[in-house]
Amino acid sequence: MGFLEWATSPWGQSVPIHIAWFLIWVSVIAGLVFLIVHAIWLRYFAKPREFAGAASPQVSAGIPKHVPRHSLVARLFHWIMAASMLTLLFTAFLPKVGVQFPWVTYHWIAGAVLTVSVVFHIIHASFWLDFWSIWPDKIDREDAWRRVRRFAGRSAPPPRKFAKYPLENKLFHGVIILCGLSVILTGVFMMFRVRTIFFPRDPYLFGDMTWGLMYVLHGLAGVGLIALVMMHVYFGLRPEKLAITKSMIFGWMDRDFYLEEHDPERWVVETPPPSSSLPSISNRVEGRGLTDAG
Repeated sequence: MGFLEWATSPWGQSVPIHIAWFLIWVSVIAGLVFLIVHAIWLRYFAKPREFAGAASPQVSAGIPKHVPRHSLVARLFHWIMAASMLTLLFTAFLPKVGVQFPWVTYHWIAGAVLTVSVVFHIIHASFWLDFWSIWPDKIDREDAWRRVRRFAGRSAPPPRKFAKYPLENKLFHGVIILCGLSVILTGVFMMFRVRTIFFPRDPYLFGDMTWGLMYVLHGLAGVGLIALVMMHVYFGLRPEKLAITKSMIFGWMDRDFYLEEHDPERWVVETPPPSSSLPSISNRVEGRGLTDAG
């Protein structure tokens, strides 16, 4: 059984038309296997974490009880994106597993909402938030190598505490960017093949081979997102991650969790003046990113 489904064009050319739909179940099973293995490993094999250094009493005393993490705008983006993403996945794949309904209109509307929200987020993150906080830096790479060596039983110094986003979040964010932009860019062109409010229908915009490859990329990114979303929800619901998940709802995390997990030198929290309120805190501690709850 191949991974693609093919058809013959009117000119006798063999062209791909979409992915093989059994890949939906491959993605679901892969996601479940990851969740089960990770939970077992944490329960029975994971060693207690050890970090290098600790915040001084003076630094700890200066941290507010509620550490601001995500602005209201960042939280609204996250939940709008989540709703549109789930709508896209359900409308795309439920009909392929036997749940029939008029899904096309719901699908392209959700796709339009996702596209607009992501474009807004890119602009917002680039000019109003700390754009580089979600990208791996030198310390992340050094700490990752230390963790790998310690996992293998070799001698290595303990890693530092995390910046605002741990390396795992940053890597997950990168994968989400690749999958998300793939479905958005291909989806925008695919909207020319259905009737929408944005532009006239034009199924002849591209040739058969180009359309076929576009559908394949769209499908591959879509089934990949199934497993990624499962992982994201799993980590968001784990007890040790609930403080991060709550911060995507309320906008802040407890001081104790911040000091336990994060390095004040890598994620600087600026204490507001006594007369100020949390929303006036610098954008350096506002939230951003597609994987903040994981």
